[in-house]
Amino acid sequence: VGTLHKSLVKADNLDLSDQCREVSGLTPEGLGKAEPLDRVLQQFNQLVSSDLKVLGRSSYTLCCDGQLLIRQVLHPETSKKNFLLSDCFYSFYDLRKEFHACYPSSAAVKDQTIKTMAEYLGLGTDETEEDFGVWQVKTMVAIIFSMLSESCNHIFTEPETVKYKYETGPCSKSETVDSETVIRARGLPWQSSDQDIARFFKGLNIAKGGVALCLNAQGRRNGEALVRFVNSEQRDLALERHKHHMGSRYIEVYKATGEEFLKIAGGTSNEVAQFLSKENQVIIRMRGLPFTATQEDVLGFLGPECPVTGGKEGLLFVKYPDGRPTGDAFVLFSCEEYAQNALKKHKEILGKRYIELFRSTAAEVQQVLNRYMSTPLIPTLPTPIIPVIPPPYTIAAGSIRDCVRLRGLPYTAGIDDILDFMGDATGDIKPHGVHMVLNQQGRPSGDAFIQMKSADKAFMVAQKCHKKMMKDRYVEVFQCSGEEMNFVLMGGTLNRSGLSPPPCKLPCLSPPAYAAFQTAAVIPAEAAALYQPQALLPTTRTPQASAAAPPTVTYYPAQAAQLYMNYTAYYPRDATLLTVSWLRAPAATATHTPLLPQPGALVRMQGLPYNTGMKEILSFFQGYQYAPDDYNGLIQLSDQARSVLQAPKEWVCL
Repeated sequence: VGTLHKSLVKADNLDLSDQCREVSGLTPEGLGKAEPLDRVLQQFNQLVSSDLKVLGRSSYTLCCDGQLLIRQVLHPETSKKNFLLSDCFYSFYDLRKEFHACYPSSAAVKDQTIKTMAEYLGLGTDETEEDFGVWQVKTMVAIIFSMLSESCNHIFTEPETVKYKYETGPCSKSETVDSETVIRARGLPWQSSDQDIARFFKGLNIAKGGVALCLNAQGRRNGEALVRFVNSEQRDLALERHKHHMGSRYIEVYKATGEEFLKIAGGTSNEVAQFLSKENQVIIRMRGLPFTATQEDVLGFLGPECPVTGGKEGLLFVKYPDGRPTGDAFVLFSCEEYAQNALKKHKEILGKRYIELFRSTAAEVQQVLNRYMSTPLIPTLPTPIIPVIPPPYTIAAGSIRDCVRLRGLPYTAGIDDILDFMGDATGDIKPHGVHMVLNQQGRPSGDAFIQMKSADKAFMVAQKCHKKMMKDRYVEVFQCSGEEMNFVLMGGTLNRSGLSPPPCKLPCLSPPAYAAFQTAAVIPAEAAALYQPQALLPTTRTPQASAAAPPTVTYYPAQAAQLYMNYTAYYPRDATLLTVSWLRAPAATATHTPLLPQPGALVRMQGLPYNTGMKEILSFFQGYQYAPDDYNGLIQLSDQARSVLQAPKEWVCL
């Protein structure tokens, strides 16, 4: 029916492989003169419409050799070039599936080709046709006529469909999610939304509410997302987009499990379910709200140019389990225009604080609520940490160059990877001699220090392993001493050109007078996500520290008495974030009595909310040993505060 037309489409890249030239007969010169894709599709629609008009018809449905051309070529390309496909490209028949339904004894759908289908029917194929693609189309026509003949009488009834847009919606933890339908996308721009991810997978059908953006420990997006598709066939097509580009970044696509998806996107809160029950809404996340902000304050901040869906019902404040506000809120908008108006208010002032606004998703709402609602009211500290390293294996501050520094490690590298990298030199490592440096988020920084049994062993390792590959990265290896290790951990640099001392930001310290680095306590890997760097309480540095520095000892959990320790929680000086510090009691003099009878009895707290009162501070330290009653008179207190402190209890915090 109709006439046969062929049009070349101008390619974005005119570099053709030898195989492409041989099979297609195309040349860069010919493609350079071709029309762009949008012009060719416009010509296609005009030609088909004119052919149908001759027949007195107006509608038609495409029939394609498989799904790749529609789902993996046309939809992604038009999305990338920012123009829309006509409706006919959202519903089509897959000739391979239809053929297998008509002839069940034929080959499996994934093994079907135009040639095998023609051979099954005994149809001849003229592969000598000079025009590339023409014989395939002519053979497809013959196959379709054979299926429509009276002997088969096949009816095309169930077309393949492509979703016009991604549908948002909530997900419950009680749902069952098939692991064969979930993928993990990695390397996403931090500002990407669920709509951006759906656009990256344009042409594939994502399940309703099937995009879950992952958050890091600080509640910010970490560049990963879990995506759930309607079936395993769509998931397999998504995996083929591994290392395709979103803007200037390539995106890695891997398999994931249903349990991982539910952990991120699933929720149990009725309040959240009710908030997300309004479908096809644009969700905006507000961060940094004053703790005293009300619904009226937020609605007034957004203004009449971006009305919230349902008024107050379109607002969801995130709170701790005890009802205290977190400063986060989610807002629903009925259309993209209102959401864009709201995003223009990014970093505008509400009260005395600037407010951040971001696009969000239903999965992010669940994830944020789950995280805050699971936060304990009173954070618990790790179990007591005891030293298990004998004195011969301490980190010395001497000048003996019996250590090596590994720089440029893959962030996924573990203790086994380092030991494999060291090869035969593994036997020359001191017990508990592998120390991985963590950044301020508690994640591997790409650096590690290794203590060898002698300086000669360290020299041999540095010569043998320098710029050796670990996974897909080369690793630099430098010989160093314990003193140089301390300099690097304090912010200095070490390379083959020598040692550059750390920047001197404290007036009481100079580079030659740095004390031996006091290694921080090590916490178990499973607790690392719960106990942030502020839980580590090193002694406050003093100008006299370098004069009589105590011997340095690395501490490990009691259950970690093994030859090699996985992670040693070193935090470089410029990455350390401490919110609580011990204050050393002043020494007694002839004219001055000590403030406290023993060192370390007084605690200083930084970073308190401005509206914190005495009762909140006492509640924070609930469960700790109290000081003797005579401490109460050491600090000037109001009568009300003194009555609180002197009340019968097991503890008192000064």
